Amino acid sequence: MKQLFRFLLLFGLCILCSDAFARQFPNYPIPQRPDTLRILGIGNSFTEDGMEYLPDLLAAAGIENVILGRITLGGCSLERHCREYAADTDYYTYSKSTHNRWETVLKKARLREGIADERWDIVIIQQVSGKAGMYLTYEPWLGHLVEIVRLHCPNAGACIGWQQTWAYSPDSQHGDFIRYDRNQQLMYDGIVAAVKQLRDETSIEVIVPTGTAIQNLRGTQPADWAQVTRDGFHLNFRTGRYTAACTWFQTLVAPALGTTIVENGCRLRGTSHELTEEEATVCRQAAQRACIRNLAVWTEDKAHEIGAPAQ
Repeated sequence: MKQLFRFLLLFGLCILCSDAFARQFPNYPIPQRPDTLRILGIGNSFTEDGMEYLPDLLAAAGIENVILGRITLGGCSLERHCREYAADTDYYTYSKSTHNRWETVLKKARLREGIADERWDIVIIQQVSGKAGMYLTYEPWLGHLVEIVRLHCPNAGACIGWQQTWAYSPDSQHGDFIRYDRNQQLMYDGIVAAVKQLRDETSIEVIVPTGTAIQNLRGTQPADWAQVTRDGFHLNFRTGRYTAACTWFQTLVAPALGTTIVENGCRLRGTSHELTEEEATVCRQAAQRACIRNLAVWTEDKAHEIGAPAQ
């Protein structure tokens, strides 16, 4: 009966929630100098790839007042998040970092449990990778997921942001790659266009440009660094995940706590994924360029909105 009620509730939201909601839902900025910064990622394995090394970067920067959480379900799309919530399933894994180290809190978690666990300052969501370059798949599910976050997050003023995912490797065998004619550039361009439309048509302004950072890294010499995935779509455990984490850090942690990724000393030392100084520098630079470009695009868009030239 409880599951039926949730399904009927979601069905009702699908009818009542229009595109106008997606454009007008309230959103809030990244907090400035909070005593504790709390960041939650809602997604799938690509969320795990993006956040995995954030605790290492925080530790290297001497930052101890950041709580991280991620509630993930493999291959989960925006639509599926909403349907799993309506059915009240416990198919998710909920992990958390309170002292710069990931720990699994629940292996069988419900979406609402992760959202309600902390007074999250920032909640980052994303579309499943294969549909990330197709904006028509975002709605109405994006609006519903935002509503679910607003309903269960103890912090009514949480900033809801977006992870821009990355294109697959040219030789990827992922079944969804056919949507983009198995062309990496076509997929990347589609993702960029979808994120631009997201910014234009919703209240989401905070974008973690992981996909652009990874594309930057692919264009870096030596050429073997261009293979940044471990299976054609998930990021490799060295340069790929490290670059992604640098992008999350620079987008979310840096402006909140007044820091930067520029000279972060994290090299993943003592692990099998340890980076050389050169590799770490190139990865950080790829992330920095993506974040600078992301900010420039946002500034230009805002200037157009108010009819003034971008500065």
